[in-house]
Amino acid sequence: MSLNERSLIGQEVAGYYIEDIVGKGGMAVVYLALDPRLSRRVALKILNPVLSVDDRFRQRFILESRTVASIEHPNIIPIYEANADVDGVLYIAMRYVDGLDLRRLIYDRGPLPFGPANQIFAQVAAALDAAHAHDLIHRDVKPANILLAGDHVYLTDFGITKHRSSISGLTQTDQFIGTPRYMSPEQINKEHIDGRSDQYALACVVYEALSARLPFQRENDMALLWAHLAEQPTPLSRLRPELPAQVDGVIMRALAKSPEQRYATCAEFVTALREAIGGHPHDPYAGPGLLPPPGQSPQPGPYPGRHSGAHAAPQPGPGSGPHSLPRGGPGSGPHSLPTAPPFGSSFAAPSGATRPSTAKGRPGRLPIVAATLVAAVAALALVAFVIMSNRGDTWATYKTSAAAPLTFDYPGDWTVRTHQDLFAVASPHATEFEDLFVAGPGADWSKVKEIADDGPDGVAGVYVQVSDTLDASGTSELMKPKMEALLPGLVDLGKPVQDQAGASPATRFDGSLHDPATGTRLGFVSYVIDREPKTMLIMYFCGSATCDDVTQSRIRQSVRLS
Repeated sequence: MSLNERSLIGQEVAGYYIEDIVGKGGMAVVYLALDPRLSRRVALKILNPVLSVDDRFRQRFILESRTVASIEHPNIIPIYEANADVDGVLYIAMRYVDGLDLRRLIYDRGPLPFGPANQIFAQVAAALDAAHAHDLIHRDVKPANILLAGDHVYLTDFGITKHRSSISGLTQTDQFIGTPRYMSPEQINKEHIDGRSDQYALACVVYEALSARLPFQRENDMALLWAHLAEQPTPLSRLRPELPAQVDGVIMRALAKSPEQRYATCAEFVTALREAIGGHPHDPYAGPGLLPPPGQSPQPGPYPGRHSGAHAAPQPGPGSGPHSLPRGGPGSGPHSLPTAPPFGSSFAAPSGATRPSTAKGRPGRLPIVAATLVAAVAALALVAFVIMSNRGDTWATYKTSAAAPLTFDYPGDWTVRTHQDLFAVASPHATEFEDLFVAGPGADWSKVKEIADDGPDGVAGVYVQVSDTLDASGTSELMKPKMEALLPGLVDLGKPVQDQAGASPATRFDGSLHDPATGTRLGFVSYVIDREPKTMLIMYFCGSATCDDVTQSRIRQSVRLS
């Protein structure tokens, strides 16, 4: 293959038709290409042919690219294929994202507003922690590898990753050691690296996004590498005075020279950053061994041996807490219909008054009028009850999509959000739950907490996703970490039960999803269905400890796979 990258435009490479160049660097060129087999456009990354000479690198590149492709996470760019063409040149076909990268956004707009910045950081952190849970280190986290498609964030360039057990250099020439502006000290020293190396790079990206300047700016690479090894950056609050001083401590911990002094996970880092930006007190140097504040559970990371189950703080049951409603019988609560008073009580004469005698003659007009009015009130109440009941019986049907290849019925007052081709969610608060599920692990639960605090009725919905990693025959122990890699929180999971979703055989897992930071908890009933080419997860969630209710039953019975 020719090294002249523009000569490939209009040509066919490995079954893809090259249309244009969308980016290039020292080791690869990224093309916009058409995959005629599926009639879709892809980003085709073709590595420099020199690299294919290294057999060890070529084999590991293909293996690890395919490992990344197997990770189901909404913020990791989907990889469709990774291989070598007939000439041995390495390539990766991945989803084409028509949008800006973070590098361009910072260049065009300068320091980012705090709200959008926090959303970007949370999604990048979730992608990194998911990769780390699969023992993959990105090694080149930088703004140019963070793609923005509206509010959705993709972390890309996972094609040149390395397993946690690998040595630092990928080739004998050490040409792929990352980007010096974002490189951790241990990466520079070619020491053993783990996910905390990516956290360091993410902290450099955070610093740049909030200040529009790098934490270390030097005239040459040698001086820049020395700064990463031995110097401290200017406190971020000096460059952006509206930032609270607590932010400096959070950034300095994530940029610590020693990995042991950083946060356990990227999600823990961005959560601490969000709290500091919001003005919440936070001890940036509190070690992972310290006990959490009363009422909160520890914030574990996606690594073996983390605390869960018995180590979590006890959670209040349904209806408990300061925002719960008093438990009453039918008709109690703020949304209940008024009941008709006992006959005649609204029109009783004042104490001491003489009631009209009914012993003689025709009955007086007042009791007749009173009876008529009371009957009318009761009738109106009945009509209102029937209207409200009928409104609740109005259901709609979800239309199949690439994200959720099925149909199912849902209450008519819910709304539906289909997030690109990643997942679908139906809920009375679909937008808030879409934001929650798209963020994955480390998500911001504050909006969902507000909904839950208003009462459990608003916390309900259906979440659907297809996945390569879930297995309908898996045990609870195997399914728990897989679901935590997909979902925005910690998962408690019951034993699998053989069941059906519509006419399809399914494995049912009852459980709950909770946020350690806010204590917010969602119960769920989930169904895992084996289908080709990917397994389907259908999850009904609610604000109670158990979600096995009439709505869940009707939704389950209505499921029809496409």
